Amino acid sequence: MALSEHEQRLLEQMEAAFAAEDPKLADTLSGNSGRRLETRLAIGAGLAFVVGVVLLLVGIQVHWLISVLGFLVMLTATIVGLSAWQKQDALSQHKGRTKVHVSADDRRIMHRFEERWNRRQEGNDH
Repeated sequence: MALSEHEQRLLEQMEAAFAAEDPKLADTLSGNSGRRLETRLAIGAGLAFVVGVVLLLVGIQVHWLISVLGFLVMLTATIVGLSAWQKQDALSQHKGRTKVHVSADDRRIMHRFEERWNRRQEGNDH
């Protein structure tokens, strides 16, 4: 059952008050904290990959074990970065599916259906 415009405004006001009172919890519940975590992981993985490349190049000059360590750092960073990217993409797709745009025509139609339903429940419409 759709909310009336008045109920939607009240809900938006309650959400704004909740977000103002406890922004961290509001972020967590809205799903934004998961995105932030995945973004941080992706950035960290990118930096780790660069460090791995540097270790690989330094290892060529100094000792081959450093090159192997650099390669392993690059491999791990790639896996973590791709995983974070996929999770962030999945969060974005899930977030996009939960938002539904309702046009003014749809609201009017739903309002008429609600009125008819209410009349039937009251026994006025035969």
